[in-house]
Amino acid sequence: LSGELQIDMLKMSYSPEVLYSEVGDKIIWPKSKGHNVEFISGPSGFSIPKRSKMNKQYNIILEIPGIYYYWCTPHKSQGMIGLIVVGKNISNKTEISKAKALGKSKKKLADLISEIQN
Repeated sequence: LSGELQIDMLKMSYSPEVLYSEVGDKIIWPKSKGHNVEFISGPSGFSIPKRSKMNKQYNIILEIPGIYYYWCTPHKSQGMIGLIVVGKNISNKTEISKAKALGKSKKKLADLISEIQN
């Protein structure tokens, strides 16, 4: 049975920054002024969708187990990034840790990766 999970966009961060979900869950980012969602990396077989429009709600259903990494396009260097762990699968942790990160997001990405439990 699939559920719905919500990630809020705060001033310069997502909440939660690391979301644990199951395959098929619907993930919702409610509309938030000045923010959006842009996927950067995910498990093998995931085709990165177009980034969401600014100030609009965004929904996605992730069907492939693994770690997904995304950011807010205008605030990516200020550390506004997030991870989604789908199906308790962290087999692509190394690839995600090497994904592109700018400015404050570099340390933030390393911190979030280290928080993910095996």
